[in-house]
Amino acid sequence: MIPLLHLAQEQAGWITDDAMAEIAELVGTSSAEVLGTCSFYEMFKRSPVGKYVINICTTMSCALLGAGELMEHAERRLGVKAGGTTEDGMFTIEGAECQAACTEAPCLQVNYRHRYRVTSDQFDSMIEELASTNHDVPDHGVLSRIRQHIPEDRFVGAVPPEDVVSSPAWMHDEKAD
Repeated sequence: MIPLLHLAQEQAGWITDDAMAEIAELVGTSSAEVLGTCSFYEMFKRSPVGKYVINICTTMSCALLGAGELMEHAERRLGVKAGGTTEDGMFTIEGAECQAACTEAPCLQVNYRHRYRVTSDQFDSMIEELASTNHDVPDHGVLSRIRQHIPEDRFVGAVPPEDVVSSPAWMHDEKAD
């Protein structure tokens, strides 16, 4: 189900009711089950979001090192409150749970790419960079662009996914001797 939710979000930028109904049919479950899964994970969005989703960590380490002030600055800079999207549809800003970078606080993510020890000035520079076309952050929900950025020497497995010609051995019904 989760890969299908990722695919639906890749296509629309968020998970629509129609997509959830289609996923439920594909996996043989109810729309309520799909909604439960979708709403459990923070990465899935249930309403349209900006081209760039900025998640500022709000947990203890980041809070102690200025995440609250960074969020206030971000809200002023973008002219929206946390959870909102700018009028031009460019940025959505959200508070987020721990991003597992407590020693690098305060941190944030832009479309799931980390930025560490972010100051207000660095936030402003980041916004200017993202508003230009001179950056390497893919649009939110565009998984295929992210995958294209994985160097060959970083692929997981013996071969790139497009070169796989058969299912994994563990999927075969053959019994071990």
